[in-house]
Amino acid sequence: MPGWMASYDRGKAVQDGVAGLVVTMLLVPQSLAYAMLAGLPPHVGMYASILPLLAYALFGSSMTLSVGPVAVASLMTAAAIGPLAAPGSAEYAQLAVLLALMGGVVLLLFGLLRMGFVANLLSHPVISGFVSGSAVLIALGQLKPLLGIRASGETALHLLVSLLSHARELHLPTAALGSAAVVLLWAARRHLAGGLRRLGLGPASADIAAKLAPMGIVLAAIGLVVAVDLDRAFGVAVVGAIPAGLPSLGLAMPSLTQLQVLLVPAVMIALVGFVESVSVAQSLAIKRGEAIDPDAELRGLGAANLASAFSAGFPVTGGFARSVVNFAAGARTPLSGVISAALMAIVLLGMTALFERLPLTVLAATIIVAVVGLVDLATARHAWHYDRADALAWGATAAGVLVLGVEAGVGVGVALSVGTFLWRASRPHLAVVGRVPGTEHFRNEKRFAVETQPELLMIRVDESLFFANVAEVVRRVQQELARRPGVRHLVLDMAPVGHVDLTALEALERLHADLRDRGIDLHLAEVRGPVMDRLVRTGLPGRLSHPAFLSLHAAVEKLAPGRPGQGRATPPREPERTPA
Repeated sequence: MPGWMASYDRGKAVQDGVAGLVVTMLLVPQSLAYAMLAGLPPHVGMYASILPLLAYALFGSSMTLSVGPVAVASLMTAAAIGPLAAPGSAEYAQLAVLLALMGGVVLLLFGLLRMGFVANLLSHPVISGFVSGSAVLIALGQLKPLLGIRASGETALHLLVSLLSHARELHLPTAALGSAAVVLLWAARRHLAGGLRRLGLGPASADIAAKLAPMGIVLAAIGLVVAVDLDRAFGVAVVGAIPAGLPSLGLAMPSLTQLQVLLVPAVMIALVGFVESVSVAQSLAIKRGEAIDPDAELRGLGAANLASAFSAGFPVTGGFARSVVNFAAGARTPLSGVISAALMAIVLLGMTALFERLPLTVLAATIIVAVVGLVDLATARHAWHYDRADALAWGATAAGVLVLGVEAGVGVGVALSVGTFLWRASRPHLAVVGRVPGTEHFRNEKRFAVETQPELLMIRVDESLFFANVAEVVRRVQQELARRPGVRHLVLDMAPVGHVDLTALEALERLHADLRDRGIDLHLAEVRGPVMDRLVRTGLPGRLSHPAFLSLHAAVEKLAPGRPGQGRATPPREPERTPA
């Protein structure tokens, strides 16, 4: 039994019921739109919005995350399957199911292995750049149904060229209706909440009402089509017949070739969806002082994708907009998702005819307005002012998606995240430190006026030591020793060092031997407990001339007792504003 059920009460049921109803009003148009974005019949989005919500409620850890079809996962699904089958075909739908199945297995496996840390493998600038690039690509792709023209392409350039080459096919009634929908949706997004607040509606209610505007515009568009006969008299494309009833449960046996071709895309979709979901879930949980378990999220999303596969759906994950609405509507537990699933089932059982004359151009408008908000230029600007490497990662990932396509963009993002980490870790910050006069504190001699001794060199290593950086650390230590020919004791301040791998250990042993031959003693100070435990097993501390010092002050008192320090000429800076 999920933990949230143990303390459930009637008060929570009312709040969850209201939130479930509100989210369903947003989920219906989104599920139809994102299925179309994935290259699937719109009703498949409804299929992916029932059992996955139930599965996540049983295994997930977030109280307010709303699981279902989302824009980026839908785009990645289309990019993965598009080259393999014709959109709308039975084979295409089967491959979408297989993607959900494989992604679910990957997520469940990662969850069982407690690999929730993979959420940290992609930096925020990389995720932001990927989502921003994907949003632009999605918006460009939706210009086809919005304007009623044919176009194709997996990259921004190809899409633009194709759109321009087919511009003569512009269908005026379709374009007019779609453009009007974009204007109304955008106006509702930007101004409706403020207008409702000025009319006296509470802030929370006004925000929820504004986010439900797409459902109202969808219903208005359906009414307009029926009233004016836009589809039959003017040729505006509509959703068409939607099978009534719940989806059939089951799976077709995939071939080995299909598994091989879709393995990498399935893993990418699963991991990107997981990272997005955890980010949303954590941001909402913090507001209520709740906790998110990344391993449970892996299991919850894995179960949701397996449920989607067994009910003829496609890859699902946590949606930002729906989750925010769920939170704002007062959801207290995942039961709100269960209620949304039940309401979606009711829609499929008896209300599908209502959406059969929904114009595709309005669905496209819904997608375009939704994804425009995903373009995160604020992060790009912040990164540019704070860290140019992160800004480069943002820009390169976004450009990778636009120029190379979605899958290649994910690869660029992962490579940049790992590459940036290794580049920074391979160039650790080292500081020659001395004692601040009259204290037992030791600080960087380049930033503070400190006392030093000519025979004693103390260096702080501000990074764990491992294969990628230890050679650079040793090289810079040797450089400092070369500048100070009178040094007889080298003390390494290990306080910031959280790990020493075998390569680094061997480098320290070689450094110790080299210094010993030159008449210099190597010492360690402020070694963390777990690091010391590993070093003791190797016998290195016992081979040094003195056991590891508990503090730099103790090292100075032992190695240079009573010696007056040499004050540095560098004036001290503000310690609270300047790194030590």
